[in-house]
Amino acid sequence: MGLDDKIDNKGDELKGKAKEAAGKATDDEQLEAEGKGDQMGANLKQAGEKVKDAFKG
Repeated sequence: MGLDDKIDNKGDELKGKAKEAAGKATDDEQLEAEGKGDQMGANLKQAGEKVKDAFKG
């Protein structure tokens, strides 16, 4: 996994956490769910990149 990919995925995860926190703070269930979804997507991308790295190494 390239360093750029790791940084992008971590950034997406942090954005998702921020959205989730904002949703909780404002009682906006849709924003909270969107944040959780963003985090899950980032985690899936990270897992896929790790699998690729395992086969490369």
